[in-house]
Amino acid sequence: MRAVILAAGMARRLSRPDPPPKILLSFGGETLLARHLRILDHFGIGRIDICVGFRAETIAEELARLGAAERVVTHLNPEFDRGSILSLWTVRDAFISNEPVIYMDGDVLYDHRMIRRLIEAEAPNCFLMDRDIDPGEDPVKLCVRDGRLVDFHKRPKNSYDWAGEWIGFARFTPEAAGEVARVVEDDIGAGKRDAIYEEVFRDVLLAAPEGEFGVEDITGLPWVEIDFPEDLEKSEREIFPRLEALPE
Repeated sequence: MRAVILAAGMARRLSRPDPPPKILLSFGGETLLARHLRILDHFGIGRIDICVGFRAETIAEELARLGAAERVVTHLNPEFDRGSILSLWTVRDAFISNEPVIYMDGDVLYDHRMIRRLIEAEAPNCFLMDRDIDPGEDPVKLCVRDGRLVDFHKRPKNSYDWAGEWIGFARFTPEAAGEVARVVEDDIGAGKRDAIYEEVFRDVLLAAPEGEFGVEDITGLPWVEIDFPEDLEKSEREIFPRLEALPE
């Protein structure tokens, strides 16, 4: 099993002067990047591919400081100011490695128990979901009808009974990961360079046989995706103090 992390974005919405890449935000003296690596190592995930872009050299410096250069491969997206689909395309080779893939957004502060739940989930392919969904169009919604996952979108197009918020983590079988690589290559070939990468996951989900994709409900576990100043404040005030320590 390998992990793929997207961390190329510019952190524009944090409205901070000279911001670092969000994966280098620090909590309790530890960067998000260091925390990701420590948790993934705990669960035996040794190979990690990270898409970098904005201020990529600072991420390289942090990897060197952590002594992680041998287990982490960085992939540079030089067009990090365009659609996030380009970041997924940049790491497409990791999806055709014939291994299960843990996918992660790099800007999430989360409890380590969520990774265990993702790895141990019954569904062959799985998205982590929180039922306490924030209002508005920004959250990506996992939509369920008659017990089945029927849509995955900020603005769902298919009818559904209820929806939860995707937290930015997923697990793919080697076969589904290969489909992710195929669809992203097709989309880039069709000129969709300003699209969001979630469109690729949605296409793979909707084309899969019934039962191939499911959700794991992590409602109640602390996490936050850091996009806005209020997310950063929430992460420091509410989320970080509630995180369970990783077992020795």
